[in-house]
Parts: sequence; C-alpha cells; structure tokens
Amino acid sequence: MNKKLLAVAAGQESANLVIRNGLIINVYSGEIYPGGVAVSGNTIAAVGDVEYAIGAGTRVIDAQGRYISPGFIDGHIHPESTSLAIRSFAEIVLLHGTTTIFTDLHEVGVVAGLEGIEAVLEEAELTDIKFYFVVPSHVPFSPNLETSGGVFNTDIIRRALKRPDAVGLSECVGPYIVAGFPDLLDSMDAALGAGKSLQGHLPDISGKALNVCAAAGVSTDHESLNGDDVLARLRAGLHTMIREGSAARGLRDGIKPVLEQKINTSRISIVTDDLHTVDVVQRGHLDESVRTALESGVDFVQAIQFVTLNAARAFGYDTIIGGLAPGKRADINITAGPEDFKILSVISEGKLVVENSRLISRYPKAEHKPLLLNTIKLRSPITADDLKIRTKPDAKKVKVKAMDTLPWIPITVERIVELPVQGGVIQSDINQDVLYIAQVERYGKNGNIGKAFQGGFKLKSGAIASSVGHDNHNIIVLGTNHEDMAVAVNRVAALQGGQAVVDKGLVLGEVAYPVLGLLSDLSAEELAEEKIKLNNLIHGLGSEILIPFMFLSFICLAALPHFAVTDHGFIDVIKQQVIDPVLEAV
Repeated sequence: MNKKLLAVAAGQESANLVIRNGLIINVYSGEIYPGGVAVSGNTIAAVGDVEYAIGAGTRVIDAQGRYISPGFIDGHIHPESTSLAIRSFAEIVLLHGTTTIFTDLHEVGVVAGLEGIEAVLEEAELTDIKFYFVVPSHVPFSPNLETSGGVFNTDIIRRALKRPDAVGLSECVGPYIVAGFPDLLDSMDAALGAGKSLQGHLPDISGKALNVCAAAGVSTDHESLNGDDVLARLRAGLHTMIREGSAARGLRDGIKPVLEQKINTSRISIVTDDLHTVDVVQRGHLDESVRTALESGVDFVQAIQFVTLNAARAFGYDTIIGGLAPGKRADINITAGPEDFKILSVISEGKLVVENSRLISRYPKAEHKPLLLNTIKLRSPITADDLKIRTKPDAKKVKVKAMDTLPWIPITVERIVELPVQGGVIQSDINQDVLYIAQVERYGKNGNIGKAFQGGFKLKSGAIASSVGHDNHNIIVLGTNHEDMAVAVNRVAALQGGQAVVDKGLVLGEVAYPVLGLLSDLSAEELAEEKIKLNNLIHGLGSEILIPFMFLSFICLAALPHFAVTDHGFIDVIKQQVIDPVLEAV
C-alpha cells in the first residue's frame, strides 16, 4: 500500500504536483466540470477540489480554464512505420499528448527476432512513454510465402509472454485462424493460458469466419474498412479499434452508423496502426484523431474516451490507466477546447514533459546494440537481368494478371492486361499504368527475387526502392525499367537500409535507415523534411499517391487482400499461394 499516496489524498501531506483551475474531462461519468488534479509521485491522489493538497513544496500548474484530460493511449500502432528510432518516436508522440503505446514492434521482430525487440524496448526505457508489449503471433507473418530475418514460433512466444510488459498476442490473422494453422492456434492457446488477450487482424472477415475468430478468443480487431464492419465486430463482442492512420483513414465512415443508430461506444477506440513521419509532424497523432472525431459529429467527452479509457479497456488495463481518478497513473494532458483542439501541456507518470506545446527536453541518441545494425546482406549485387520476367522467345504479346493498389488504401485488386514482349522479356506499359515490381531477399539466406506487375502508382519514368516492406522487410522495388530498378536496389543495400529514387541511372534522392534497415535516428522534424523531398521527386516522376513509399511497403504484405509480391513470388492472398503473373502468350 502506498502510504504517501494515501496521505496526500487525505490532505495529511502535500502533493508533488497540482493542476488547478481547469475543466476536468471525466471519461468515467461522461461529464466536464471545474476542478483540478493532485499528483503524488507517478500516481493521481485526488481529482476535483484539490486546493487542500497544495503545500510549500508543491509544483502548481494553472490550467487557466483549459481542459484536463487523461493522457492518450494508442492501442495498436507500429512505431516503426514512422521510420523513427524509438526515442525520436517517443518525442514526437508525446508532443501530441500520447503517453501510452501498446505495440508488438513486429517490424523489428521480422528483422531481428525477440532479441531485437528487447533491445529496442531497452532503448525505450529512457523515454517518458509507457510501452506495453503485444507479442507478435508469428514470424514470418505469412508462413511459406516469404523470408524474414527473425522468427517467432510458439516456444519463443511462450518465453516472450513471460515478460512483465507483455499484455497479449498481436495480429492473430483471421484467415489463418479459420484455416486452423496449428502453430498459430498453439500460440493463441499459450497466450490465453498465460491470461493474455488475443488481438485480431481480421481484414475482409465476416459471417461464419467472424464467428470462428470470436469463438477462438480473439477480443479486438483493427481492420474495419467501413461502418458495416464496425457494427459486425461490435455485435460479435469484439472491441473495435477504428483505424485512423496514414495508410488507412476509416474513422469518418466507421463511426457514422454508430452515431446514427446510437450504438454503445464503450468498446470502440481509435488507433493509428501505421503513422507516416510527415503526417505526425504536420497533423499530429491521436490529437488529430480527436479532431477528426469531432468533425464527424462525435461528442467531445466521447472523442476523448476513444483515445483514453476505451483504449485501456481493450487490454483490461482501465484499472491502471485511461482516466483521471485517484490511484490511476498520472498521465495527464492540458488541452484547448473542442472548437480548436490541441495539446498544450503533457504530464507523463507525474512528470511535466510538454509545456506550452513544446517538449521540455529531448532524449540522447541511443547506442544501438550490434544486432540492430548492418542487417542488409545481399548475396550479390542485383542486375537488370535479375529483375526481368521472361516468356517464350517468339512471343509478341502476353496476357498477365497485374495488381492495382487502391488510391486511398493499399489494398490490391486484380486487372488482366496485355503487355508487349521483346526478345522474350515482358515489357512494362506506362500507358496502361503497368509497372514492374519485385522483392529482393536481403538477409543473405537464399537470394530469392519475386516478380510481378503493378498498377496504381502511375510512374512515368524511373524506379523507387525501399527496405521497408511488410511483413518481411526485404527490399521492395517498383519501376518502369529494370536498369533503374537495379540501381535503386543496390543503393538501398549500400545504405544498409533506406529508400531511394532513381531515374535514368542516377540516384535523385535517398534517405538512410541504418537501424534494422527500418529506422533513422533523425528527429521527426528532420526526417519529415527528407521524406517530403523524396515524395516530391516521386510525384515528379508521375505518381499521384501522396505517400508512395508507405503504400509500396504494403504491396508485399501477404496477409492483406488481394494480391502481393514477396521474395517468393506473386501471391494470391486469399488462396495463400504463389501464382504465375503470366497467364498466356497471345
């Protein structure tokens, strides 16, 4: 029992910190009313009339009539999607009011396994973000369809679940549950046996399949694509994490039928999943989600509940975090009102970290452990010939199955097209928006190169390549010609990870990700500036996608409908099979 906390609550001792003269957003009762918050150490001691807790040694913050809310909680985010090393990531999301993150650090695990994740979590201990670890459910993410650097099997998962910060099993893939993948089901049993939650990844899952996933113990899902999906998941008893990130923004559509039908919202939260560096710098994090919710007709208190109490409930952690009440962790935001919502000050575990919308201090660059560095190991430099798709030497045309990315979310759909052939090599066709795409294995394990045809990016010239490619993080490359593609892949390898834009044999722009081939130690502001330059270069080559590298990173995700390319080849995601993109010579 914390006797100091009880003494402060009783007025027998002074608080370390008191916020006074504010408007409390009470996410438990749904009210807003005048008052303050008193803090003892890292814990809230009193809420409401807290003048009695002020003593000679108390630090007093005058909220000046502003709103006092709980610190924000993102229940499903991959910090790696920002391309920021974990300390730079913590800085930028703290600035926007986020004090707690639930994450699997899956992308780190793909490259460097559990040891890599533990190294990054160790780096994060210096920050003022509380990270809860949701253990990856399996790596490789799509068994037998990709090559990864790290591995997560049931034995490793059992070991990871014993960590004190482990709260559940992440990304339990619906189609794999329905198909009865033995390793996944064993890992799910291990998590349930350890008293941990099962976090779902249920794209395009409905009806009987949704029933199977719920019956298996999955308690959440973040893959709703529309309002019907949201309602179906709520009705199946799942906590529904509506995604409002950079690659997919589903809040406006998802919340509409909930509001219209006056559905209970206690099992709805907002998550970002994947967050682009430029977005978090220019727009924000969950504070931007609150603004979007308000614009969509959500009540102010309800919007705050979506990013605080409800998010904590998804993991059964609402007894610890998510609200302003005695005994809860002292994660507190001071904000403007709903008309011009923004974060003014942030207290994390009783420590003031943001004041007047500015970070009080930044974190030193981490001394990264060796396993997080020098992770690109091509067996040999890539040549243009390595990337070609060939057919019969005498063919003039071929019919192929191309995949188009949708312009607003990186889900791929089928398109059958005819392409010309020269000397047995199938040609791209920018007039039909059909480009070459390939993925090159980068761990030095087998030298695989998977190849396919891609639409939707609308490049007119050149090539782009990246070592960020879900969920294997081999080098993904897209281009109008094989020569530029080869230059781009080799440049990314030379950088030990990163992204490159190439045209006519010249590297027009690049950014290095030396940590795991995924992350940079630059600040968010510095990296955003570099990414804007790359985006502008790609737009100059014809692409209309706002964040082309983030969209490209999802084209190799063999668990996201309907097609993908990995180092194993062209993937039919629904069938979970490698297929030939060439249908016939014509």
